[in-house]
Amino acid sequence: MLDTILAIAGKPGLYRLVSRGNHNLIVESIDAQKRRMPVFAKDQVISLADIAMYTNTEEVPLADVLTAIQEKEQHQPCPLDYKKATRDELFAYLGEVLKDYDADRIYPADVKKLVQWYNILVGAGLDDFSKLRPTQGTNIDDRKSEE
Repeated sequence: MLDTILAIAGKPGLYRLVSRGNHNLIVESIDAQKRRMPVFAKDQVISLADIAMYTNTEEVPLADVLTAIQEKEQHQPCPLDYKKATRDELFAYLGEVLKDYDADRIYPADVKKLVQWYNILVGAGLDDFSKLRPTQGTNIDDRKSEE
């Protein structure tokens, strides 16, 4: 599932991959509006399956971090107000779900985005994070090689 859920640089929220064109992707927002739009090769697009968070010993796949949040919150949205939370509150929360996080390589904006994405996914009913694991050979950005 995560390989078809996308984050697009400069655009808020998350998007689901709907279709591929010759030189673009068609995506749909994961919210009540379900807006569809094209995304072109110049846009920075990343699959959630390809994202990991740094710890002091390894990189932990985003699916594992989301699962830890889900267990902590008992399958409910995260109550942390990431827009108003202080740096200390954000990192205290992250420490509860990712014990050994690398404080030098994870920034407050990363934690805010993590909480926001978790709430978006849970709100959309996309909360089976075991399906978020990366799959071999998945490359959503192969359109660049066609140019």
